[in-house]
Amino acid sequence: MLLDVTDSQLVLVDYQERLIPAMFEGPAVLANARRLAEIARRLDVPVWGTEQNPSRLGANDPALRALCHKTLAKMHFSAAEEGLGEWLRPPAKPQGGNARSLPKHLQKPAAQPPGRGTIVIAGCEAHVCLLQTALDLIEDEFEVWVVTDACSSRTERNRDAAFDRLAGAGAELVTTEMVAFEWLGSCEHPAFKDVLGLIK
Repeated sequence: MLLDVTDSQLVLVDYQERLIPAMFEGPAVLANARRLAEIARRLDVPVWGTEQNPSRLGANDPALRALCHKTLAKMHFSAAEEGLGEWLRPPAKPQGGNARSLPKHLQKPAAQPPGRGTIVIAGCEAHVCLLQTALDLIEDEFEVWVVTDACSSRTERNRDAAFDRLAGAGAELVTTEMVAFEWLGSCEHPAFKDVLGLIK
């Protein structure tokens, strides 16, 4: 029931400069998203971003965007509809073989390296793009953890309704500090002081 840093990926949904000022507690939410991304980078957790219709709504916050491995531009509200799942779960490698190998139906499937199946996700708006992306990821059999203090909507009511629905669908609801300390696991972790400096 605790997050495993070696099985985690971080997805940051639509922290666009034109959206954040309209979000409930927007500056605090953005600050927590930046903390999450910084912590993830220090602990070798892959960080992915998404941007909703960036030609109209602009790019993500530059500091946050710089911490993402890649950023997906999308038009669907759910990033999973536009290929996010392929980033999170790389395609299986084709099997090699030659004329002397066994027929395909007799070959054992090649062992695939285990993927990171736990998705820690946060973003805006919680009741639209975050919700739809998270629900699709749950349906795609990812384990989804929603960082509530790094999520927002224009209204508190819409944000909280999203959290209720996500919890009912099987997502775990956590906070930035819960993620940080579960990823660290111990005060003896080499990155403990660095991470502590980010959250205190």
